[in-house]
Amino acid sequence: MAHEVAARPVRIPEGVAQLLRDLIHDRTGLFFEDSRMDFLVEKLQPAAQDRGFNSFLDYYYALKDNNHAEWDRAWDALSVQETYFWREMAQINALVDVLVPEWFAKNSLPFRIWSAACATGEEPYTVAIALAEAGLGIHPIEIHGSDASLAALEKAQRGVFRERAFRALSAGLRQKYFTPDQEGWKLSDTIKTRVSFTRANLFERGEIAPLARVQVIFCRNVFIYFSRHAIQQTVAMMAAKMPPGGHLFVGASESLLRVTTDFELKQVGEALAYVRL
Repeated sequence: MAHEVAARPVRIPEGVAQLLRDLIHDRTGLFFEDSRMDFLVEKLQPAAQDRGFNSFLDYYYALKDNNHAEWDRAWDALSVQETYFWREMAQINALVDVLVPEWFAKNSLPFRIWSAACATGEEPYTVAIALAEAGLGIHPIEIHGSDASLAALEKAQRGVFRERAFRALSAGLRQKYFTPDQEGWKLSDTIKTRVSFTRANLFERGEIAPLARVQVIFCRNVFIYFSRHAIQQTVAMMAAKMPPGGHLFVGASESLLRVTTDFELKQVGEALAYVRL
């Protein structure tokens, strides 16, 4: 009787984990402290095994040579997809109750929103549902979601979600905007068509430049994984394209104070936002 053979762990020559960590930081902004090196290797081990590498040095060179397929797999391995509907709603309420009405009181131009590092799409879809619930769907509002993980974006575009995604969403809204599916709950096409998705690495100027030309950016619970230098660089790239008066929302545990002079922290409704000067 045949027995499955466990994949052999990929060797980690001395110093290679640090090289890999620094390369990932340079290309993505993600930073792993020395205390989390084992976690980094554990995350990337399956990708290196699947490619048949005997040593992480070979894997490092594949990434260093900008092998796109390898970076696709690395992004999928490193992507944090812990998100859910109706998360940190004070900021989204500020968008719906204050920013959007103020915009259309003075403008007929589209109001643009970017959900950066949106993972499997719960955040931009939450925005779309909240706007629909407020009766603002009649206005020209564009919602864009981006992530560096192709696997995450595929899930977002499918619009099928499991139980964990609904931990904060009311039963009434779930019944209104989702239908039962054999794999979970399927989002209505009415909401799905209001959000467009694209792949973008937040550390690549050319990829975020067209996305940052918006009135509102949600970049929440992303910078907790970045180094201070990476945060400064990413925020500067956003500020370079964002119009004056644009609003940047970050996670409740994140702060841009002493990181940027391009934004001013202001109260908007019941939430705090960084306003482009």
